[in-house]
Amino acid sequence: MALNTLNEDATSEANLVEMDTSPGGYQLVNPYRTNKADTMDLVELAKEIQKADTFVHANVSNKLQVIAEQVRFLQEQARRVLEEAKENNDLHHVPCNFVKKPGNLYHLYRRSSGQRYLSMLSPQEWGNCPHEFLGTYRLEHDQSWTPENELEARTSDQQMINKILTCSNTLSITMGK
Repeated sequence: MALNTLNEDATSEANLVEMDTSPGGYQLVNPYRTNKADTMDLVELAKEIQKADTFVHANVSNKLQVIAEQVRFLQEQARRVLEEAKENNDLHHVPCNFVKKPGNLYHLYRRSSGQRYLSMLSPQEWGNCPHEFLGTYRLEHDQSWTPENELEARTSDQQMINKILTCSNTLSITMGK
């Protein structure tokens, strides 16, 4: 009885090729004999189909996992971009009594009243700094601000980008573009 149930399940799971009594235009002597399937053959076929389904599911799951990781990475990058934009905007709205020029360092202070301001004088140049020092920033040519602790990395990144652009321009010129 159990074998019949297994065989019924196997035949309902396995899709068999429909019988052709004249393959390629040639009449078979006994088409039922050539297309005869043993019940164990059907069980094996069903097992193979089930195994293939499992592999397809695992493959899709793995690919979706990679996409999920990429989405999390992009979300984190978007969060950082928005945070940097907020910080840049905040620094651009800090009062100062001079025109800010890209490439220069500016120093952020806070008065006892709570007002923050930018100065061209570093704490060392003040001698006895009258206000709370909050940090040093460089104004970049793209109008973004780089904190002092990130200046070396930003400069290194910019040098690498310039080198890539120079090589790219040289390649374009030599290729006649």
